[in-house]
Amino acid sequence: MVAFEAVTKRFGRDDENQFTALDGIDLSVARGAITGIIGRSGAGKSTLIRLVNGLERATSGRVVVDGVEVGGLSESGLRDLRREIGMIFQHFNLLSSRTAFENVALPLEIAGLPAKAIRDKVGPLLDLVGLGDKANRYPSELSGGQKQRIGIARALATSPKLLLSDEATSALDPETTQSILDLLKRINAELGLTVLLITHEMEVVKTIASDVAVIDRGRIVEKGRTFDVFTDPKHETTRALLSGLAGAKLPEAIARKLAATPQAVSRAVVRVTFFGETAQQPLVSRLIQELGSEVNIIAGTIDEIAGEPYGSLVIAYSATPEVLARAERFYCQTGLQTEVLGYVA
Repeated sequence: MVAFEAVTKRFGRDDENQFTALDGIDLSVARGAITGIIGRSGAGKSTLIRLVNGLERATSGRVVVDGVEVGGLSESGLRDLRREIGMIFQHFNLLSSRTAFENVALPLEIAGLPAKAIRDKVGPLLDLVGLGDKANRYPSELSGGQKQRIGIARALATSPKLLLSDEATSALDPETTQSILDLLKRINAELGLTVLLITHEMEVVKTIASDVAVIDRGRIVEKGRTFDVFTDPKHETTRALLSGLAGAKLPEAIARKLAATPQAVSRAVVRVTFFGETAQQPLVSRLIQELGSEVNIIAGTIDEIAGEPYGSLVIAYSATPEVLARAERFYCQTGLQTEVLGYVA
């Protein structure tokens, strides 16, 4: 649905004062998918998304939306393109003087639809976002989550093929955020709508995005399936962004006692990660049988990433050469991902 081909965007008129916001971006957004763009503040996320609907023009390279090169469009061509692209914003951007119905109707009025066609379109959209009973309410009478739902209904008014989300949940509390994410997932599934969202909230991407790209200082440093990137991040920026979502954490009291090498009588402290088929199998009991040694469970977590199960345990067992060799064989046979955190007496 969207392709960025060697896209660079610079701001400033002369070479001395130019700032490169995007530097050689190559990225494809699959039709019908929910794709997340994550990165720190100032990484270039907002600039990237503004290139899609022509609010900014690339300095070099091509931005192609549904087969149309955005940079080559006239103003009238851009207006036609924008009717096929909905956008939802962090701070809702509703007009305070218009009711919920009138806010949703605005893009249809601009497009010149007759009043009856507007009524026939807006009513079902308000029902879709669960606010059919709030049609005559003004933004000041709505909660943050309700305002964002109105914003989503407005973005869908022109029956777009693509929905852009610019930090759409960052101003909402966790419970409201989850309800908005559930709504976006439902819209994606029911309408087949392609969703491109930018966010600095890893939980948002983990919950709904099938694919993700990590941007840092204007460059894409990592991209792929959300599950693959989140469970095995390659780039240091990705690892830093995901540090708050890491698997089971080692208790501080044990972390202080860790040694890098085993002593005469030591226990290995190991983080074991379960995903895919391994998440459904009773591998801990099998590990105990295989080792012939006690296994202590120190910490654990179970989660889902992009709808796929994911679990992590921190365990400890004897660090004798025989037990360590058995453990290594078991991990190789089962495909478990492991990390030796250290050794404790």
